[in-house]
Amino acid sequence: MSRLQQFLAVLAAGLSAAGLAFAVAAGSAVQQPAIALFLALGALSGLRFRFAWSLWLDGALALFGAAALVLALPLAATPAPPAYWLALAAAWVLVWLFVERLTRAMRRGDLSGRVFDLLIPLLFGAAILVVWEAVTRAGGVPAVLLPPPSMIWARILGSVPLLAADFAQTFLKAVLAGYALGCGTGFLVAIAIDRSPFLKRGLLPLGSFVSALPIIGVAPIMVMWFGFDWQSKAAVVVVMTFFPMLVNTVAGLNVAGAMERDMMRTYAASYWQTLFKLRLPAAAPFIFNGLKINSTLALIGAIVAEFFGTPIVGMGFRISTEVGRMNVDMVWAEIAVAALAGSLFYGVVVLIERAVTFWHPSVRSGRA
Repeated sequence: MSRLQQFLAVLAAGLSAAGLAFAVAAGSAVQQPAIALFLALGALSGLRFRFAWSLWLDGALALFGAAALVLALPLAATPAPPAYWLALAAAWVLVWLFVERLTRAMRRGDLSGRVFDLLIPLLFGAAILVVWEAVTRAGGVPAVLLPPPSMIWARILGSVPLLAADFAQTFLKAVLAGYALGCGTGFLVAIAIDRSPFLKRGLLPLGSFVSALPIIGVAPIMVMWFGFDWQSKAAVVVVMTFFPMLVNTVAGLNVAGAMERDMMRTYAASYWQTLFKLRLPAAAPFIFNGLKINSTLALIGAIVAEFFGTPIVGMGFRISTEVGRMNVDMVWAEIAVAALAGSLFYGVVVLIERAVTFWHPSVRSGRA
């Protein structure tokens, strides 16, 4: 074990032993036997028996601790006793230790496969949700400040039609349309700039100026120009996504080396033949970098633009309205849907990038 792993193992055992002592002294070990059992096992884990499968014992112990903590929430006092918080800290350290040992095992080649690549981020996300749920409920945090994940999930399940309508208005209409127009325009202008030195001197500074415009200043103007429906939100997205696409494409078109260009000239290739057969393939990683950046900017721009005028539907409209009504669980439900949509959108762009730029060293090294 590395020094970090040894430190985490000792820390988890110490927290578990301290929590068990508090639980026995307060008499809560009988009321919550699952947590007491977890603390006892956590204290014993400090012995670090060198079993070949001790890695999975750490994972199983962390999972058991997280389940015991969540199941004990309805019975826990508010605020929870010290034993509960020590158990929560011990469970977090055990998850950290498990992820650390799993990562090192993957680097050594003992474990491989896409399942293990996905396991680490899933474990990290699940650990955050457990800590969030425990802190908000066992700590007595008012729901108006930070609702627990269970409350947000219940709101999502109870508001599926409303969330679906907001998603369709904001993402399917404004985001996708603005993203396509903004990225497409930035790409075409980049080719025009590459073709004309005059445009390069004139349009690049103008594009930099447009990118510096604050969205809270642009959004009301777009609403006045294009109305309250999704068209004005798409216009804001176009403004936000134009410059990143322009800059990345211009940089990518200059990646092809002089030797490759000279070779194309020896074949008497025209500008467009050189562009499509050499320069655009070489610029593909830069182009997809701009597409990935814009996949998140587009959603942010559309949601913020809806704060300044929209029909009675949309993610931004719902967030601003429900905040005024103090329905914070609904606000977090919209945030969760937006985060999921943005992540999936980004993931789709990454998959397309890997399929198109399979020849690039960064993609090949990622698959190795």
